[in-house]
Amino acid sequence: MNQEDFKELEDRIGYCFQDAALLRQAMTHSSYSNEHRLNRLTNNERLEFLGDAVLEIITSEFLYRKYDTLPEGDLTKMRASIVCEQTLAFCTREIELGKYLLLGKGEDMTGGRERSSIVSDAMEALIGAIYLDGGFANAKEFIHRFILTDIEHKQLFFDSKTILQEIVQSNYTQSLSYDLVAEEGPDHNKKFVVRAKIGDEVISEGSGRTKKAAEQEAAYLAIVKLKGNK
Repeated sequence: MNQEDFKELEDRIGYCFQDAALLRQAMTHSSYSNEHRLNRLTNNERLEFLGDAVLEIITSEFLYRKYDTLPEGDLTKMRASIVCEQTLAFCTREIELGKYLLLGKGEDMTGGRERSSIVSDAMEALIGAIYLDGGFANAKEFIHRFILTDIEHKQLFFDSKTILQEIVQSNYTQSLSYDLVAEEGPDHNKKFVVRAKIGDEVISEGSGRTKKAAEQEAAYLAIVKLKGNK
């Protein structure tokens, strides 16, 4: 990974770092620092810690203002659906964040660039880096642009299996099922492909690093399709 790659990432996110070292640190996974015998403080874990807090306060303010009639319990549940690992990983797809990570060779070879836990942590680290480099306003702008958009669809993604089950029970006589149709790759780097079916009819297909993630994506795509048909 060279400076041109990081410049490309800056172009994607619409933010140019004054301190380039912060961006590099945000993209440095512990496997890379361990493999290169770097000081453990050079990886992105401390920035992730900071970014997590910044994300939570900005998300809380956004929800408080946008949904001014919702009680605390509903706001808490909604915030959890936005800042959870899987939803954050979903948000990283737009900027292809995994492409810019500094990973150890083993982590890279076993699909680390697509692993939800790694890319979601990197997203939080990036938020922390922007906050330190450019202050609260720039971090807020980034979060609003790449995370706090299309909230309804992100909630659908988070609760997709439950929501789809409710839709099927309310509108169909056949039952909902998920069929595992493919399992590719070695044990340390699996990809699962799952189809969501209502009765015998296939309505969507999803993939993921785990069977659960593949089912979640299949359910989300099924909801989008069924809502579109309506």
